Amino acid sequence: MSPQLVLPKIVNLKGHPTLNERWLQDRLTENPSLLGLGELEVRSSERRQPSGGRLDLLLQNIETSTRYEVEIQLGAVDESHIIRTIEYWDIERRRYPQYDHIAVIAAEDVTSRFLNVISLLNGAIPLMAIQIKGVEVNGAFTLIATRVLDLTTLGTEEEDEGETVDRASWEHKASRGSLRIMDGLTEIVNTIHSGMTPKYTKFYIGLASGGAAQNFVKFRPSKSYVLTEFKIPQEEELSNWLNESGLAIVPYETRYGNYRVRIRQSDLKDHRETLVDLITKARDAYFR
Repeated sequence: MSPQLVLPKIVNLKGHPTLNERWLQDRLTENPSLLGLGELEVRSSERRQPSGGRLDLLLQNIETSTRYEVEIQLGAVDESHIIRTIEYWDIERRRYPQYDHIAVIAAEDVTSRFLNVISLLNGAIPLMAIQIKGVEVNGAFTLIATRVLDLTTLGTEEEDEGETVDRASWEHKASRGSLRIMDGLTEIVNTIHSGMTPKYTKFYIGLASGGAAQNFVKFRPSKSYVLTEFKIPQEEELSNWLNESGLAIVPYETRYGNYRVRIRQSDLKDHRETLVDLITKARDAYFR
């Protein structure tokens, strides 16, 4: 005898007398895995915001230190729900920059009109949209969450490198003098991590060992200096030390996690010890 097929019944939560937003929020607080975002812990519920209002749920992935700012809405998503979600996400990421933050719109119905709007925002903001449906089966209720909009996947530095070129093209694009500065930096790199050679690509010069990219330091030669990028996680103590080093520091590149310094020929001698420290930190962080 084959098992009996039981058809589920979709329940309109917004119009239900008892399965209201408070009920939904309590269920997600008890079991945040219902959202389909992995194993999360609840950091806070109804989290008061400095600007007024309360964030429905603040969830955190312990392994990755990623936080999710979740705003819940019964019925169809609307403008105020989107704005509120982004506002609370922005407040939390500014208050706690040590975490990665993702805004999550959780609604009973994500209509095509607002899905298009959210998709446009998703290119600039880490934003997800989850549609939550209440379901009744034989008198019991459950929730089904469908991720209708996921995060935009960012490309890697290696994917963005462009075509492989040769040294002559960089000498023409920048100058022979700036390439000599890069040579001096590469020599320092090899005193710390031997076997590294320049890898010339269209947009930057990376490092390689045996043909494999190992870009813990990258070079972007210009006419008179080399913008050098050190792949090191941002730290306040390190940032302060660099700002007092006497080197020409460029603002930190948050997307790829690089400290950036404009290095001239004189820096190879005058600031050699600082450069050795930076390259060592970048190497250690890269191969950690």
